[in-house]
Order: sequence, then C-alpha cells, then structure tokens
Amino acid sequence: MGLVVTATFGLVVWIVIWGMGTVSGFDAAIIGVVLVLVVTAVRNVLPYLSRKDR
Repeated sequence: MGLVVTATFGLVVWIVIWGMGTVSGFDAAIIGVVLVLVVTAVRNVLPYLSRKDR
C-alpha cells in the first residue's frame, strides 16, 4: 500500500513541478522515480533491520 501512495505522490509532484515550468518534464519525472526507488529499497531492507534473534 505504501508503494501505491508513494507512486501517486510522485505523480502529483511530477505534475506540479512540470506545470510550474521550473524544470523539464523529464527532470521532474526523475524525482518521482527516485521516490519510488527509495520506498522500494526501504521495504526490502526493513525486515532485516527488525530481526530480534541476533
């Protein structure tokens, strides 16, 4: 569920930044892709960080 929320947030950020005209559409899309990649990495690493059997 968190990945869907992050992807939606990234899409909204992309549209807002692109709509303001401060950066190109591709540069704004890279921000959304980075957000999704960070959340995916955190979801994959989190189970290993919360292990109690060390």
